[in-house]
Amino acid sequence: MEFRVLELFSGIGGMHYAFKYAQLKGDVVAALDVNTVANTVYAHNYKETNVKTRNIQSLSVKEVTKLQANMLLMSPPCQPHTRQGLQRDVEDKRSCALSHLCSLIPQCETLRYVLMENVKGFEVSQAREQFIEALEKGGFHWREFILTPTQFNVPNTRHRYYCIARRDQDFPFESGKIWEKMPLEIVDPHQQQIAMISSIVESSASSDYLVPDDVLMKRVLVMDIIHPAQSRSMCFTKGYTHYTEGTGSAFTPLSEEESHRIFKAVQEIDMDPNNSGCDPETQQKRLELLRQVKLRYFTPREVARLMSFPEDFQFPAETTNRQKYRLLGNSINVCVVGELLKLLTNS
Repeated sequence: MEFRVLELFSGIGGMHYAFKYAQLKGDVVAALDVNTVANTVYAHNYKETNVKTRNIQSLSVKEVTKLQANMLLMSPPCQPHTRQGLQRDVEDKRSCALSHLCSLIPQCETLRYVLMENVKGFEVSQAREQFIEALEKGGFHWREFILTPTQFNVPNTRHRYYCIARRDQDFPFESGKIWEKMPLEIVDPHQQQIAMISSIVESSASSDYLVPDDVLMKRVLVMDIIHPAQSRSMCFTKGYTHYTEGTGSAFTPLSEEESHRIFKAVQEIDMDPNNSGCDPETQQKRLELLRQVKLRYFTPREVARLMSFPEDFQFPAETTNRQKYRLLGNSINVCVVGELLKLLTNS
């Protein structure tokens, strides 16, 4: 079957890369997003794709039918379902686009497959009830998941909600539950080793990515520090490097033992009753020790690797690092979605 994909809330094209990852035949016939910077990145990588700066609420049944789209891939705004977004759910105006799509889906007769990604927590929202109701009204069979890339041997934690749905036939695995692993998977003991962080690290990251001295001195104790031999990292968000806590991990080329030795020496300085915390000499000694950790932020390329984007994914030259981190933080994990697309289309 040739798939004609309509990609909504398309961002930097993560769903398009997942479609390629799944090795499905077909094309993305249109990609819609209101973010002009994201659209520029998407168009830079997929020059032949029709990338439109459009409000999703302007999409009509007639347009979907004209495109002959038979697969809908989307990652609607997650802010209505997060604590930072105040969890206003369907009352949040950013939910309006998904509500609009819920009215369209049952009427779009060309659609046969749907995949939707959102933040963990969406599964208990009113928006989810609205979405499932739309799928059932349209005659879709559906399954829900909460998965993370570490389940696919990617050293990054990013729990997300996923829903896959298709019209033509039901799925050969249980409904009525949220799957927290891939069903019908064949466990290969040789494929269970999660990659080490060293496998995604750039060989010569610029000193521009070093954690600034003021952050080292004030915030290093709340940072999630990752070493080369570890096989994990935190979820990266759009606030990475701008905010210290809870936005992503930082990297040191030192071993755990080496960095532990340094932090122990720092702790001894902090606990020494003879040292004044405000004494310039003490502060300088503390800073020099912390600098030895060589702590730095993961580069945009490394974050892209942790989100399973291929090496040929590129940002336009004019894209700032701040923009890169924001765009990646708002994107999807290509590997996880790609595996779900295989499951969705497998007969």
